[in-house]
Amino acid sequence: MKNLLILIVAAALFLHFYPQPEVTKFYDEQKKILLDGFAQFSDTKVRLKADKIFIDLKPKLKQFSAEEIKYLKEITLSRANVKSFFEEYCTNQKRSIIFHSTNQAAVCKTISQYESIL
Repeated sequence: MKNLLILIVAAALFLHFYPQPEVTKFYDEQKKILLDGFAQFSDTKVRLKADKIFIDLKPKLKQFSAEEIKYLKEITLSRANVKSFFEEYCTNQKRSIIFHSTNQAAVCKTISQYESIL
């Protein structure tokens, strides 16, 4: 065990004083993956359930077409989908090719109510 500890310290000292680009890149990628994993498991903030958007829009679904409803269901499958849709179409005010402009405005307005917990 002592030899293993000495080996780890020696490797750390070598990489600190003589950095290798390939090793540094590998280390940074692995560190990012590990930190993202820990962030997902240790997240204690209150988060938005993605289907909450769909539930809030149910009374207005009469004015949506079948294709728009299907796309809305795809968007509300996950929080990541909701967030990417919001960033792409609501904050940038880009037009969606699927949603009618009034329906897109309704979706964006509903998502913006929960923007702080995305």
